[in-house]
Amino acid sequence: MFQPHYFHAKDGLRLYGRAYGFGAERRAGMPIVCLPGLTRNSRDFHGLATFLASPAGGGHPVVTLDYRGRGQSERDNDNGRYTIAAEAADVITACAYFGIDKAIFIGTSRGGLILHHLIVSAPALVARVVLNDIGPVVEIEGLLRIRDYLNAASGPESWAEAPMFLQRLHGEDFPLLREQDWRDMAEAIYRDEDGLPIADFDPAITAQLKGLTADTALPELWPQFDAFHDLPMMVVRGEHSKLLSEATVQEMSRRHPDLVAVTARGQGHAPHLHLGGLEAQIAAFIRG
Repeated sequence: MFQPHYFHAKDGLRLYGRAYGFGAERRAGMPIVCLPGLTRNSRDFHGLATFLASPAGGGHPVVTLDYRGRGQSERDNDNGRYTIAAEAADVITACAYFGIDKAIFIGTSRGGLILHHLIVSAPALVARVVLNDIGPVVEIEGLLRIRDYLNAASGPESWAEAPMFLQRLHGEDFPLLREQDWRDMAEAIYRDEDGLPIADFDPAITAQLKGLTADTALPELWPQFDAFHDLPMMVVRGEHSKLLSEATVQEMSRRHPDLVAVTARGQGHAPHLHLGGLEAQIAAFIRG
């Protein structure tokens, strides 16, 4: 269903990505590159990537990536390189590796922030954009919540407990999710280590959030967002999101009049893009 690929960043770090619809049967549609959230990985996009690579989804070649320090990509011994700029450079390297000179990008949370960097540093690479629960303004309330649960000392004690653990943590914001969805989420978030589920990212990544407080001033990215003005753009906001506000989406729509704004009902941060009919809406947007 997908092909695993390992390749190297410019600084030599080994990176990982999945390719759907490549090889001898490579699809005719424009390539799609999926960029996950802060501590997430390529597995988050499996359902969506499978659909978009299928005839029903447009028959696109799709790449999903693990950033450095996440999933099957190598951990970086220099924590200072866990930055949006370094990760954006890795995305450019990944596109070169997969032979992509222009793509449709789908960015969830951190992935959307990376896209705000790419549109300035490599604008010719970007053809269309889907921002998943992220925009030029990040609400501190949502970021503090991410800080707290990612840096919590406790986690699930077994694979059997993992879906229930995630449901207790996020269930209030995700009433749409059913039992299988929580199991899928656990398999995307955790790796197996001696039979136990372990969060699949370098803990140094979330340590960067520990200094945040309610008074922390977060930079706004409106100048970078304005660089998207000539590109087709879609934003998906989780109905219960605390990271992307309705006010920010309204301002995004004012600045980008052709913006397609979608609410992911029954979901918080960040929406699962293969659920609730979102995959069909994304495919329709990509078809233009």
